[in-house]
Amino acid sequence: MNNNSNLKQTDPEIYKLIQAEVARQNDGLEMIPSENHTSQAVLEALGSRLTDKYSEGYPGQRYYGGCEIVDQVENIARDRAKKLFGADHANVQPHSGCPANFAVYFALIDPCDTVMGLNLFHGGHMTHGLKLNFSGTIYNSIQYGCREDGFIDINEMHKLALEHKPKLIVSGGSAYAQIYEWEKYQAIADEVGAFHLADMSHVAGLVAGGVHPNPVGIADVVTTTTHKTLRGPRGAIILANGNASTPLKKVERSKENIPTLIDRAIIPGIQGGPHNHQTAAIAIALKEAATPEFKTYAKQIVVNAKTLAEVLLKHGFELVTGGTETHLLLINLNNKSITGKQAEKALGQAGITVNKNTVPHDPRKPFDPSGIRMGTPALTSRGMKKNEMKIIGELIFKALDNIDDEKILTDIKSEVLELAKQFPIK
Repeated sequence: MNNNSNLKQTDPEIYKLIQAEVARQNDGLEMIPSENHTSQAVLEALGSRLTDKYSEGYPGQRYYGGCEIVDQVENIARDRAKKLFGADHANVQPHSGCPANFAVYFALIDPCDTVMGLNLFHGGHMTHGLKLNFSGTIYNSIQYGCREDGFIDINEMHKLALEHKPKLIVSGGSAYAQIYEWEKYQAIADEVGAFHLADMSHVAGLVAGGVHPNPVGIADVVTTTTHKTLRGPRGAIILANGNASTPLKKVERSKENIPTLIDRAIIPGIQGGPHNHQTAAIAIALKEAATPEFKTYAKQIVVNAKTLAEVLLKHGFELVTGGTETHLLLINLNNKSITGKQAEKALGQAGITVNKNTVPHDPRKPFDPSGIRMGTPALTSRGMKKNEMKIIGELIFKALDNIDDEKILTDIKSEVLELAKQFPIK
């Protein structure tokens, strides 16, 4: 469904900006690891009339009439999520990752209870206990971190858990390039009597593709965004084992009741009506993720990231944890005598989009940190493989070796454009 002609006539100003953003993405290299390119089918669902329908509640339990069609859409999305990740229960209504995590907190613990998550500045996420976030203001946040080599310090986490007895332990992160060992977190949570939330938002597509361990069936509850490596629309899913009560009723906090607790936390707890166009797009992305082609795609993401890492290591870049087993690389630029902010700007001028990022034990401030974060999901969606990663690695090195030379950066941008034209966004 293409309504661009209507948009162009109704609001040419917004139309031009959308076209400019499409051109920016097509003409450059999107390497922020939390970004990807959705399919046209997903985009069509997002622009559908499903957005017009209000449907507070759940299929068969709505507060509004006229929901017989959107009930079918949501049931399809839930069934596909359960099948893809091997869960008994799926809630596909969270508007995004932050409210999904908030819903789990709301469901399982009380304000001022102690939670434990990976420090944002060591590769975690703000909803894992950052003091400025709800997770660190409404709740008592204890943060674990990484060792000097960049690997998550499970021993430190264990000691902190024994000392502080958290009610909720959060695993997962947003800038960690290694495998998440979900079983170790669950064992510690069981030892101290905590719930375990595994946030697999960054690696969900890798999990679906069989190239990263699945936390479903290990953690008490799992959250994921549906964009990033899963290559769907912006949205989120909460997964758990067990069956929700029907109709929704108040139940005690126990592992057996997690599905009911989660559903009650989303509505009436923290959200109103779901975004039905988004739910349909999630369903489409989940169908795509269940195909053999997606498994090939997920494997290629990791191959591409490893290839890029090899090139950068060859040029003396310091990769946190020494490399990657996932879709992303975290690079400490201190040995290059440039900052993450400078690197992000220079690469942007060269047509390569990354983001500045702190590294574990970073001596610099978060808005001008020591590192940059980059990934391969979007490049892989465009069909790029190892040979292209080698070219891109050399271009990154050249740009960061000449961050003050406008001519060289402009020349690199021309090379980037020529490469990008060979792999248009479909």
